Amino acid sequence: MLGTALHIAITAITYAIVPIAIAGSNDTMIPLYTGPKMDFSKVQSEFRVGFLGDEAAQDIVTRTNCLKAYIKAAYQVPVKIFTFKDYAGTMETMLGGNLDYAWFGSSGYAGMYIEDPKAVVPILTRMHPSGVAGYYSVMIARKDSGIRTLADARGKKLGFADPNSTSGYLIPSIELAEFDEVKKAGGVDKYFASTTFQGGHENNILAVLNGDIDLAVTWVSGVGEWSEGYSAGNLKKIVDKGILNMDDIVQIWSSKLIPNGPIVMPTRLPEKARDIMVGMKKWIHKNDKTCSENIANGQVKDWIKVDHSFYESVVRARKAKIGARNKH
Repeated sequence: MLGTALHIAITAITYAIVPIAIAGSNDTMIPLYTGPKMDFSKVQSEFRVGFLGDEAAQDIVTRTNCLKAYIKAAYQVPVKIFTFKDYAGTMETMLGGNLDYAWFGSSGYAGMYIEDPKAVVPILTRMHPSGVAGYYSVMIARKDSGIRTLADARGKKLGFADPNSTSGYLIPSIELAEFDEVKKAGGVDKYFASTTFQGGHENNILAVLNGDIDLAVTWVSGVGEWSEGYSAGNLKKIVDKGILNMDDIVQIWSSKLIPNGPIVMPTRLPEKARDIMVGMKKWIHKNDKTCSENIANGQVKDWIKVDHSFYESVVRARKAKIGARNKH
């Protein structure tokens, strides 16, 4: 199995559909939804949405307030939001048939595919303003640390986000291991003084800012203004919260381009349910830019359809990582 006992925080908020607008919490007014719809009650009595535990549960619920209202309007059933302490909890719950929608990183999807290739279907991913459907893992340090290069980082404390994170573990653990100096040191775990998981991307950055670790890896779009934390990603999200000033950190390393993670739905749902989600997301993008960017943690040029072939390279990387671990 993927891991551990589930840690689920469930929040149920009721929305009322009214003729002119949909009212969310905090008096948020959401445009009347006129996109594709279906009567999901013929499939099941509710629609269940899961979110990865990258930030505080209440922050997730607040940021995605609009999505719940739109899903209720599109599927015409009550909607429940589930937040999780770790990635494994979201993955296990989806594999167990207890979620209908979740947005995973590429490695999270790969992990589910390796466990059960017939369980879920990737349906959509984001396209950044640059027109690229990918993102980057970057390593950051505090500016006042004096760390500027990978050579400076030797013997320092490195933080990973989550064992099932693509940019927060899988890709940096593979790509960093390819550097000659890391190889000569005996691998990533020996090159750095310590490598620890911090319980999500936001916690990883906060650990650097607080001085608990020296370095952290996280995800960014790689395009846009540095001062804003790029156009999308974890750094932008923390900047937007007022927690991070980009002048206080430096970027040490960047990965190769990583395929943007997929929005995933179970194969047990009818194809029409997946088509409605595609249409709904595109409608939101066109008609409610603020909601679209809140859901996506940044700017989106478009939502594009994807299938398993888009993630085959990440599946191979995850299998290779599992194989290497099993040899030790």
